[in-house]
Amino acid sequence: MALVRPFKGLRPPKDLVEKVECRPYDVLTSEEARDEAGDNEMSLYHIIRPEIDFPVGTDEHDACVYEKAAENFAKFQRNGWLVEDEKPMYYLYAQTMNGHTQHGIVLGASVDDYLSGAIKKHELTRQDKEEDRMKHVRVTNANVEPVFLAYPDNAALAAIIQKYAAQMPVYDFIAPIDGFRHQFWLISEEADIETITREFAAMPSLYIADGHHRTAAAALVGQEKAREHGFAQPDAEYNYFMAVCFPASELTILDYNRVVKDLGSYAAADFLEALEADFEVTCMGADEYRPAQPHEFSLYLERTWYRLRTLPGHFDENDPVGVLDVSISSRLILDKLLGIKDLRRDKRIDFVGGLRGLGELKRRCDSGEMKMALALYPVSMQQIMDIADSGNIMPPKATWFEPKLRSGLVVHKLS
Repeated sequence: MALVRPFKGLRPPKDLVEKVECRPYDVLTSEEARDEAGDNEMSLYHIIRPEIDFPVGTDEHDACVYEKAAENFAKFQRNGWLVEDEKPMYYLYAQTMNGHTQHGIVLGASVDDYLSGAIKKHELTRQDKEEDRMKHVRVTNANVEPVFLAYPDNAALAAIIQKYAAQMPVYDFIAPIDGFRHQFWLISEEADIETITREFAAMPSLYIADGHHRTAAAALVGQEKAREHGFAQPDAEYNYFMAVCFPASELTILDYNRVVKDLGSYAAADFLEALEADFEVTCMGADEYRPAQPHEFSLYLERTWYRLRTLPGHFDENDPVGVLDVSISSRLILDKLLGIKDLRRDKRIDFVGGLRGLGELKRRCDSGEMKMALALYPVSMQQIMDIADSGNIMPPKATWFEPKLRSGLVVHKLS
């Protein structure tokens, strides 16, 4: 069962939400956060990217930076920029991108569910990134940013979502930079709260869509706090962490593409010929070409686009990981031909989220920065769930979710 519960959120007053809200900490650099915050002292970047309050070049992992996060968090509450709701509740958060709207329920997810595997992951995490977020959770004693979960579609929850989405939202704004719409409602009626809790309790699993490091950090700090109290307070807030849960069918996963600095020992013509051992290679000309189906790739090389279709029998349909296009491209192109074996650490390769479009791949190659680009067909949420259910892990850099959750709409205190 998936144990969830409502919580008393800390939220900005309606007239301040666009001053407070911002992009999540991990999609931008310190300098970008400094530029976006500007002279706005209410920007949540002062809490999630507190190095912007120090001279340029200050190490974002310095102890004084984490302490500044706690200091600023207290300041936001003292100044009324974040105000606690009077009662525990769930929240509804909607995001609209390119005419498509997805609705997520904001809730407290169970630390025990994460530790037991009832909240399933599909990516590996890095200890250094976990520890960074754990320090932030410890020092603020809060989940300042939510994690992004998915659940199997549910008719009762869909009815509640439809009910609240038809009402006037508490927040409704177009975010700068990405131009996506964000809306937010309070789910405060007791009958609806009970229904949400009951329907999630009937689900065997939830799935991490995005934010594996934030999820791990939030759960591990919750476990630390429970241990400190002798596991004697099962109802304590630290036993839960803030998540936005979306029905799986509504989520948009974009392609996550690759750009490579060189062709190793190959000349361009020889590289194309070598690809024919595993792919049907078709020259598509100068116009951008996007993969149209699974197991099809777009290669951009020397200002020309090529379609690569994986030949039958060159991957295992029964292998939930091996059948993925990220696995096929890594095994048959990056590793076999170019010697790129570790996608996380090899400096010859970089990754471009699909929101930037194929034009970004072309630009980076035409500039001379990169030699070739490889565009992939996006994975599906069903593939992610199947892999998580099987206990397997997705290859690195496999998924790119959009839109990203905005930070600052609600915060969950651990005490």
